[in-house]
Amino acid sequence: MDEVMKILVSDDVSEKGVELLRQNGYTVDVETNLDEEQLAERIGEYDGLITRSMTHVTAKVIEKAKKLKIVGRAGVGIDSIDLKAATARGIIVVNAPTSNTIAATEHTCAMILAVTRHIPQAHDSLMSGEWNREKFTGIQLKDKTMGIIGVGRIGSRIAKRMQAMEMRTIGYDPYIPEERGKQLNCELVDLDTLLRESDYITLHTPLTKETRGMIGAEEIAKMKDGVRVINVSRGAVLDINALAEALKSGKVAGAAVDVFPEEPLTSDINPFKGMDNVVITPHLGASTIEAQEGVSLDVARSIMAGLKGEPVPTAVNMAPIAPGVYSTIRPYFDLMERMGIMGVYLAEAPMKEITVEYSGKLAETETALLTTAVLKGALNPILQDAVNFVNAPDLAKQRHISVKEVKTSDHGNFVDAVTVRIVTAKGEHKVVGSLFNQTEAKIVQIDEYRVDFKPENYLLLAPHIDQPNMIGQIATVLGEAKINITGMQVGNMTQKGTNIMAVAVEDDIPNDVMVKLRSINGILDMKLIHCEPNQQEA
Repeated sequence: MDEVMKILVSDDVSEKGVELLRQNGYTVDVETNLDEEQLAERIGEYDGLITRSMTHVTAKVIEKAKKLKIVGRAGVGIDSIDLKAATARGIIVVNAPTSNTIAATEHTCAMILAVTRHIPQAHDSLMSGEWNREKFTGIQLKDKTMGIIGVGRIGSRIAKRMQAMEMRTIGYDPYIPEERGKQLNCELVDLDTLLRESDYITLHTPLTKETRGMIGAEEIAKMKDGVRVINVSRGAVLDINALAEALKSGKVAGAAVDVFPEEPLTSDINPFKGMDNVVITPHLGASTIEAQEGVSLDVARSIMAGLKGEPVPTAVNMAPIAPGVYSTIRPYFDLMERMGIMGVYLAEAPMKEITVEYSGKLAETETALLTTAVLKGALNPILQDAVNFVNAPDLAKQRHISVKEVKTSDHGNFVDAVTVRIVTAKGEHKVVGSLFNQTEAKIVQIDEYRVDFKPENYLLLAPHIDQPNMIGQIATVLGEAKINITGMQVGNMTQKGTNIMAVAVEDDIPNDVMVKLRSINGILDMKLIHCEPNQQEA
């Protein structure tokens, strides 16, 4: 008789998912509030694990998980799970990215109406014995402009609902095509235009390195006087201290905030204390009965599929592939994802086409999953949706990005080279990569420029006029900023009298340093590429 598989639930989740697992013959133990030591001590006897944000599945826990086959996160963010350690052990990691979409959408709408009509403040006033209608006179939504930053799963639904309120909707999302905006009846604009024209601004972006702090004092200064700001996405995309100052000055007429950079929002770190033009809630975006039941059931179904060896649509790491193929393509996964990342950084407009060309022995094997790795790298930093090996092709298709594979026997200058071409409305960019000794990943060409560097940390690309002291000036600025240079190359460009410099650095380059670099006489352009895979934060 087959041994009954055991699943540990280490956080509070809806009983619906637990019941479903038990009905299908699994033994389920619910033990919450386990610290790292306690979880590591218990995990060895379980085949599956279900968590929320309170449980941290660390490398130490995974090392002790001798039987563990799958970890399910009953929610979206997976930063509490060591994804690298799990993948190295062949443990599938899944999440539940869609079940709370409607809940977050509806809470956003509630916050918009609450801040527009002063509902919480009027309630408190009436409960204290006052009757002051004039004090709480609001405005109407009809004919106002709603600016939506991030037109993804939730942002697109906000557009639909606000259009029903007879609002004009505009959106900033540089990585979805204009055609998608037309389908949503949401005009796509640049960020400055959105800030300048919107009466309301609502945020619906993932939290990544690029979006952290994207709305701060500088951006608020560009907004309309009397704008209203809503955030039900991720706390750290908005500088709440800058927002509080703008609310005090009257620059921002009202705000509604559900998420905060540091949670819980305690009294000593709450910048909105005593303010009557802000509505705040304790991260309630996904807090509906339906959403909590939905994520519980979704993750339970994924756990069952993974334990049966079936495809798991919500897997956030690697999907299963044939062992023979895997041994051939395994060394390339990290390189392919980083090439996708580099491609999207080079793209200066929404991507229309991604072509991946394989040569050498890679042209003789199954490469679909490697192409998916490129898509994962290109899409993950820029989408609100969690991008994984399962859903990346569909997400590309939804955004009308044509994906092509080309296989050739022409090795060129490198055996087993891979070429990634990104086509946009503004032109084409090319990244060529290869493995040396089947272990060392290198980028060997960017556009027409031959290079030789590892796709790690940060790469500064600087086309410039061919004149003396260009290297010295850039090195001086970086040195004064204490930024370590790990490699530097200079080569000719196709335009006569111009070169391009590729500078590999260990750390991010702050904006003020980038301004200094761009101001160097003879610099034609300056682009900083972050080569590391970008995990969405919770």
